[in-house]
Amino acid sequence: MSSILIKNAEIITMNAKEDILLGDLYIVDDRIAEIGPNLSVSADKVIDASGKTVIPGFIQTHIHLCQTLFRGQADDLELLDWLKQKIWPLEASHDEESIYYSAMLGIGELLQSGTTTVVDMETVHHTEYAFQAIAESGIRALAGKVMMDKGDEVPVLLREKTSSSIQESVDLLEKWHNHDNGRIQYAFCPRFVVSCTEELLTNVRDLSAGYNVRVHTHASENANEILLVEREYGMRNVVYLDSIGLANDRLILAHCVWLDEEEKRIIKQRGVKVSHCPGSNLKLASGVAEVPSLLEKQAFVSLGADGAPCNNNLDMFNEMRLAAIIQKPVHGPTAMNARTVFRMATIGGAKAVGMEGEIGSLERGKKADLAILNLNDFHVYPSFDIDTISRIVYSATRADVETTVVNGKILMENRKLKTVNKDIVLKEANKSIKRLINRLETVVY
Repeated sequence: MSSILIKNAEIITMNAKEDILLGDLYIVDDRIAEIGPNLSVSADKVIDASGKTVIPGFIQTHIHLCQTLFRGQADDLELLDWLKQKIWPLEASHDEESIYYSAMLGIGELLQSGTTTVVDMETVHHTEYAFQAIAESGIRALAGKVMMDKGDEVPVLLREKTSSSIQESVDLLEKWHNHDNGRIQYAFCPRFVVSCTEELLTNVRDLSAGYNVRVHTHASENANEILLVEREYGMRNVVYLDSIGLANDRLILAHCVWLDEEEKRIIKQRGVKVSHCPGSNLKLASGVAEVPSLLEKQAFVSLGADGAPCNNNLDMFNEMRLAAIIQKPVHGPTAMNARTVFRMATIGGAKAVGMEGEIGSLERGKKADLAILNLNDFHVYPSFDIDTISRIVYSATRADVETTVVNGKILMENRKLKTVNKDIVLKEANKSIKRLINRLETVVY
């Protein structure tokens, strides 16, 4: 049994009352054992958090760890050109080592910015090596290989046979789902309707139900993408997914920028989870998702940074601030207030992955996933008579994260990562992207 006592902290619980407490938080093994003032307990490790703030670890519900190596390689393009000209060729060039270091590069950034859980969509091949990086790093993840069995403009190496895509996904699921007592879980990841046959999608529907696991896909990110779906199926993305039985409470839909009222109704009625990615949506010129409308309908909405080549950061502080401010010119200054977006970044993400009973808030009996922030600097002062959540959403940055804890293990302390070797990862990241770029001319379509 191991234990950690965090003393004298401001604790943002995000419990049902959203209490903010001054006191101590006691961790035993992987769970929060006690929260309260002046706890009289002994611990293997004591952290004096006087003047600091403890928050639930951020939960990012749409990430592509396999794309972290591509940061800066695909700037200033719209979605479909971005995929066809840059991302798909680079993904087709990946090897085992590059997948591993791409994942480690992303995980290092995520842990440094207080993210403790990700929903990760990998590429077609070598996903085993992303799972290895996730396992070694200690981050909590719901992850899966991408599935693509359709598309004339898709590189040959990414265009799968339907049966192979399904079998490889099932094999990964059976190896990695619930690894390390549930820290790692599997999700089926069909890329989007445009690159998946109906046979693949209906198989995913049935497998998701049979294994009781999530499905993670993209939908309605780009207006041209919707036109392609309408041209083929005579209906919009979410309506089509509903028509084949995929729209249910296990489905996580990334983006949902271009929804009509019928699609919003389906999302609410079926309990579909939406991952809002404001940074990516702005950079790819995809648009601004109508999140206030979804929240008004009491739909489940969480946040994600998407991928490094379309953002170009994996930083929840950026996403929270953007999610709040981009809605205000249209919906008014009170729309998407700080508490709303902080809720999306924490307990909202937990609901998206079906783990609100385990993560997303700091409460007795829950998993010890948290971050310690030091908000004592010029950019977050003055602090007198200001709501701490407002300071975090509108003023704080990832540099304010001092310590990150996942599953009761300290993965970063005083800004020093313990499970990701920064020097090695940075060196190997450069070597890997050079190798992939040199390989691009051999990609076959």
